[in-house]
Amino acid sequence: MEKDILRILENDAHTSTKEISAVTGISATGVTHFIKQSEKDRVILKYKALVNWDKVDDEHVLALIEVKLTPEKDVGFDAVAERIYSFPQTRTVYLISGSYDLFVLVSARTNHEVADLVTQKLSRVEGVQGTVTQFVLKRYKEDGEVIGERKEVKREPVIL
Repeated sequence: MEKDILRILENDAHTSTKEISAVTGISATGVTHFIKQSEKDRVILKYKALVNWDKVDDEHVLALIEVKLTPEKDVGFDAVAERIYSFPQTRTVYLISGSYDLFVLVSARTNHEVADLVTQKLSRVEGVQGTVTQFVLKRYKEDGEVIGERKEVKREPVIL
């Protein structure tokens, strides 16, 4: 039942304790206690809003960077990943399988700022062997939410 609370909050952090209580059958006091304890234990790390930046007059660039690493003795990839996630533009860092070792999502104001991050900072981190940078051109869906309005496609009939 407690996992249900986490799923509800992950889907919509604005859900009230009263609403969560009604869905889960756990008392509102129990829900509140569980949430506070989960925050303290860092089970719940953050509450966030998913913003459609296309509707805001603000330049915003997302880039996906794959990073090839040489693991450090005794600490593996962790120390290198920590140096990379300390950059303020870094939003997400995953250790991945495949040809590259890290997947890094960065957010910046311009493509040039992303390029500077890769060439001036990321490439200089000890253990980084190489990178591949891809710029996000359009977001269709993020965190399970469709971005923007869905447009109905109207097609003319084809007469044979």
